[in-house]
Amino acid sequence: MIRLTWVQPEDLVGHALQRAENDDVDVADLRARWAESGGDPEPRHTGASDVPAPPALRRLGVDLLDEIDRRPSPFDATEPTDLDGIRTLTPDSATPAERRPVPGDFIDRVHGAWLGRAAGCLLGKPVEKIPRRGIREILEATGNWPLDGWFTARGLPSDVARRWPWNRRSAPTSLAENIDGMPEDDDLNFPMLNLSLLEAHGARLTSEDIGAAWLGELPAGRVFTAERVAYRNLLLGLTPPETARMHNPFQDWIGAQIRGDVFGWVFPGDPARAAELAWRDAVLSHTRSGVYGEMFIAAACAAAMVATSVDEVIDAGLSVVPPGSRYAEAVRFARELPATYADFERAVDAIERRYGNLHWVHVLNNTALLVAALAYGEGDFAHTITLVVSGGWDTDSNGASAGSLIGALTGAAALPEYWTVPLHNRVSSSLNGFDGIGFDTLSWRTLTVAQRMALS
Repeated sequence: MIRLTWVQPEDLVGHALQRAENDDVDVADLRARWAESGGDPEPRHTGASDVPAPPALRRLGVDLLDEIDRRPSPFDATEPTDLDGIRTLTPDSATPAERRPVPGDFIDRVHGAWLGRAAGCLLGKPVEKIPRRGIREILEATGNWPLDGWFTARGLPSDVARRWPWNRRSAPTSLAENIDGMPEDDDLNFPMLNLSLLEAHGARLTSEDIGAAWLGELPAGRVFTAERVAYRNLLLGLTPPETARMHNPFQDWIGAQIRGDVFGWVFPGDPARAAELAWRDAVLSHTRSGVYGEMFIAAACAAAMVATSVDEVIDAGLSVVPPGSRYAEAVRFARELPATYADFERAVDAIERRYGNLHWVHVLNNTALLVAALAYGEGDFAHTITLVVSGGWDTDSNGASAGSLIGALTGAAALPEYWTVPLHNRVSSSLNGFDGIGFDTLSWRTLTVAQRMALS
């Protein structure tokens, strides 16, 4: 039986109830109705069941999702999703930088960003979904704690392997003994797709253009959570931003945050323009914190292309995010942790105490972990990506974002060969025209787009 998860009502209701409660929406009556009718009131995970719900329960699920969509949240006023509302709260995000020529060191920086994104992603791939305590047990068992290199199955005791199985899709190509180029991953596919969209549309790129590209380039089975719901909504004939809102409990998850890098790279030193393009991409599938995540990363990436410090990068990201939002609060909280905790592990304990109730793919907990790793890593590439991956949650996505930002700050020439040579200048992808492409080619194509943007 083929049963696509993340879109069935019986899979979504538990997540929708949880999201509503996170947004201070009273849904106790809906939770009770769902439980009394035999529905699972807890969030279901992909692959939880191959058996569809009975028709009556599925109809109730649709009704409850409709009702949850209708109920307002107190955050509606303080965390806008529309661009004008965001700009009202973030005046700097409405003020593009003066147009300048592309910096002379652009190609080295963007090459470092592409390589860094791939290396950080690849480091985190085998332990995606494994909790922090499991990651540490694996590393201690293989003599690699604190994490300072690729994960390996060599010497891993069988009982530890059974207790914490590798990500089955990733381990064959992402363990130290198996790495041979960069395997396919959505953390690379989305930036490459967005690069091709910028090549085709330039700064006129719209949310509708992006939605059309998803339908044409991305099989439904290759997108997940909020993106899969948005994909379904596109097929139903909805247009952005409604594609992000209908029956979508994943609007505040990390999916948009992994898509924003290239919008920053093509606007070096211009966080405002980078954030606007990221907004057009994000509202296809996300709202509020989910949208802020992509805007933050795009703005931070724009700064990383010209900056000399992590602080400049984080400042740029914050400049486009409503300062009173939960997203901005998570960034500030994590950024200040080094002043309280000298040890990164104690800092992650603090993040878990504050955000540990959230799903492991939620944007707030993962952003706090990312920013903490940036702060403790102090611009050192290896230290930053190993810190963020050892912290758990969405390990490959966080590794990719950290690698991208520090790779841009550092430049390709200064990246340690340990992390770049195994990539063999090759990315695997199911996207048309990208399978086997080199990071050098991606960098030169990004430069061409950036030069066009500087003249537009």
